[in-house]
Amino acid sequence: MRSLSALSEWPVDNVAAVVLTVDGIRGSHGDTWRVYELASVTKLLVAQAVLVAVEEGAVELDTPAGPPGATVAHLLAHASGLAFDSSEAVAGVAEQRIYSSAGFEVLAQTVEEAAGIAFADYLDEAVCAPLGMSATGLFGPAGHAARSTAADLTRFAADLLAPRLVSPDLAAAATTVQFPGLDGFVPGYGKHRPNDWGLGFEIRSRKSPHWTAPGHSPRTFGHFGQAGTYLWVDPDRAAAAVVLTDRPFGAWAKPLWSEFNQTIIEELDASAG
Repeated sequence: MRSLSALSEWPVDNVAAVVLTVDGIRGSHGDTWRVYELASVTKLLVAQAVLVAVEEGAVELDTPAGPPGATVAHLLAHASGLAFDSSEAVAGVAEQRIYSSAGFEVLAQTVEEAAGIAFADYLDEAVCAPLGMSATGLFGPAGHAARSTAADLTRFAADLLAPRLVSPDLAAAATTVQFPGLDGFVPGYGKHRPNDWGLGFEIRSRKSPHWTAPGHSPRTFGHFGQAGTYLWVDPDRAAAAVVLTDRPFGAWAKPLWSEFNQTIIEELDASAG
């Protein structure tokens, strides 16, 4: 894809990217086997492992977890009321969309206790091994401490496009808005009314400004990380992209990411006729 050549001009030391559709890889850039810190893109992998645990019956979406009245579903959707980085509840359950890394640590602990194995091992057995993601692992807190490669995350994105790890019904629920109407902040992009989220997956909806492209389908879902990483899936185009860098997210990435993503989807649209 010609649009990927723009990555050579990005103000980063290293960048790897892959664009794919349900028919396969459309283009790539850089060393796709280089290992990067994922930061909050970790949450996509963790959420998928939790969903596998739901499929296996180890936990349920309505299993109590976190503050009183909260469930696994509330934690996945950042609707539990937990603070960003502590176990303190700063709002009532399903009152606000409070982005919480601490909530994902609670999720990991919940699955760990239910499954009887360390969560990092569960993530490997439930997600990484079945998809052949041999370079991916969790090396600390479940909210932000995974490492992976663009090649591995391409396998993950392909599964999001055509689910195998979880049932189509659960995959659809995970990537549609949960607890609709909740306002909240997207880190780095301000407050959105509403701030739509699925079960671990941010939903683009009509958010602006945003790290995805203005032309993306409102159903587009994914996540970005403060390590300078992101993954999106546009179900209306049956397309996805993985971009990993080694420069922390900041002013350099806005509006660069959004503009770059726009060129990607325009090229995809043009090739589709």
